[in-house]
Amino acid sequence: MHARELIELAALVSVHGPVLIRGNGQLSPSGVEQYWAASKCRLDRWGRCIKQLSAQSPQATPVWRRTHVPLIRRVFEEILTGEILTRVWTAVLCAYDRHHGTDTGEPVARSVMIGHMEARHRVLALMVSGPGVDAEEAVRLNHLRRRTERWTDMLVGYLAGMHDISEFAIDPHRARDFAEDIHYGSQLKGGQSAWPLVIASLRAAFRQNLDPVSPNSDLNAKIAAGILSCFRPELFDSIGVFQSLWLLRLTNTATDAQGLVEDLLGDRDFAAPGNDVPLGSIELGDGGHRFGDMG
Repeated sequence: MHARELIELAALVSVHGPVLIRGNGQLSPSGVEQYWAASKCRLDRWGRCIKQLSAQSPQATPVWRRTHVPLIRRVFEEILTGEILTRVWTAVLCAYDRHHGTDTGEPVARSVMIGHMEARHRVLALMVSGPGVDAEEAVRLNHLRRRTERWTDMLVGYLAGMHDISEFAIDPHRARDFAEDIHYGSQLKGGQSAWPLVIASLRAAFRQNLDPVSPNSDLNAKIAAGILSCFRPELFDSIGVFQSLWLLRLTNTATDAQGLVEDLLGDRDFAAPGNDVPLGSIELGDGGHRFGDMG
């Protein structure tokens, strides 16, 4: 599963999150476990790749750069864009626990988010001084970072009023502004039909900016399946990526999570799926907040 699909899943979680939070149903234990295990495995892969990249000399050879710059780009893109889903899903799980007086999802979600933020901070540091990241690439990645931050705040804004979740926004003030815009628009005639426009804008914002190869597509799919297992099937559209995600949910079982836990607790090398090899020989896997500025 590509990082672009996880961004669309974040939008789905945002708009349907209130139904899950206020509903009487329980979170799927196997789904929460699968989300945790797959996320931890992905964090481990990211960490190994970043560590090996950080150990490279800043005066890397031209051959090294030609080989690894595309791989570096893919991993960095996955970490930066993946933050959208991590923050939105953490907000939903925390609001769910607070609404129901449980501790089912919040500890798991916070653990994953802390690890993701650590990976993000390491990426930002490498964007400034890491080998294989020239000025042009750093500028491109920084634009991607800013775009993901604005979309994160907009999607968190859809969850406004679901307890205090402002801490999961990048900029709480911007998220509140988005929440006000969303609430105002929903009161207008035809405002309830604005969701397709949001999805179209989201797809356009990331259509041309991401590498077509995803370095951790297997774990991305398991993360998505774990999240989707917590929602009722009738919430999903019958067409497009949401339908394909729902089919993914149906084909995943609790045994997937057990296998991931065994991988996570074992000695398996997560540098790349099925390959225990060093970095040198693997493929790693502007301001403003109004709707018109989201691209």
